[in-house]
Amino acid sequence: MEPLVHRTESSGVATITLDSPHNRNALSSRLLAELGEAISWALASPSARVIVLTATGHVFCSGADLKEQGGGAAPVTEALPGIMKALWESPKPVICRLNGTARAGGLGLVAACDFAIAPESASFAFTEVRLGVVPAMIAVTVLRRLDPRAAGEYLLTGETFSARRAVEIGLLTRAVPEEELDAEVARYTDMLLRGAPEALAITKRLVREVPLMPFDEGLRRMAELSAERFASAEAREGISAFREKRPAAWVPR
Repeated sequence: MEPLVHRTESSGVATITLDSPHNRNALSSRLLAELGEAISWALASPSARVIVLTATGHVFCSGADLKEQGGGAAPVTEALPGIMKALWESPKPVICRLNGTARAGGLGLVAACDFAIAPESASFAFTEVRLGVVPAMIAVTVLRRLDPRAAGEYLLTGETFSARRAVEIGLLTRAVPEEELDAEVARYTDMLLRGAPEALAITKRLVREVPLMPFDEGLRRMAELSAERFASAEAREGISAFREKRPAAWVPR
């Protein structure tokens, strides 16, 4: 059988591509298993600095494969949490390059990534309630992204909304004309590759954790972290590169 997930690496970027267009890249147990393996490969690659998740066809992901879900069987329910956790906790920045529309469980993947860039023609919907189910698992990532009022609106109604609206409510980072999609993704990967690997991983965590800290505790812990990082090998290299007007050692040549 042909693989449902492809993986490539070039110039510090590991690209993972869902390739099941016949069912709109639905989350089947086989696709999720291959996706988990691909994410593990990207995380383990010493030369991969940024991960890009994308898909073939005109739909990024239509959600759970309903042929497998139901009748007491729930393979997607079992496999999807581990996938979202791996993307969310990845020390390497993850960009979701949406090739098109996403629905339901597919939006859990989108929200688990650090950046999400889509064509302006894409549309989105949380369709679970219209099927008599609930967006339970994906709520863990989605509700950390969406404006609370908008989350209630779209998760409860199942209404379809545009890419522009998805940017407004926090689901997407950018929505661009389709012909500019690859250039915009490349712009983000280029910016991320200029960041130091350890510094990126730490900054990814603090962006999420610091707002939850009590104010005084946050100041204390971040002062300690700042001093620690200024004494790090990455800081020595980065500051030297800045003074010498050259790329830092971690920037791919």
